[in-house]
Amino acid sequence: MASGNAIRGSRVGAGPMGEAERGESAPRIRIPFWCANGHETRPSFASDAQVPDTWDCPRCGFPAGQDRANPPAPPRNEPYKTHLAYVRERRSDADGEAILAEALAKLRGEA
Repeated sequence: MASGNAIRGSRVGAGPMGEAERGESAPRIRIPFWCANGHETRPSFASDAQVPDTWDCPRCGFPAGQDRANPPAPPRNEPYKTHLAYVRERRSDADGEAILAEALAKLRGEA
């Protein structure tokens, strides 16, 4: 048996929803963007808005451009480097040996 509640599924103070309540929406244009994987996305912009050169693809996250034949290249991800890898970039093996010898001498009490 129905409860007879006429406002079921509505919140208090909710009125009619429509263009009259919200005002007129801005004229829109849909611009196609393509990523390096060939995915197409068509976000909509206000007709007087400045359209960006690139847009992130919602499927793969790569940057997408407006030229289908020439999409932007995907970003190159650098692999994670450990602290030791950064130290090896700054120091040569000879520098490392000298620092190690100095630290060992300090530990042994020779310095």
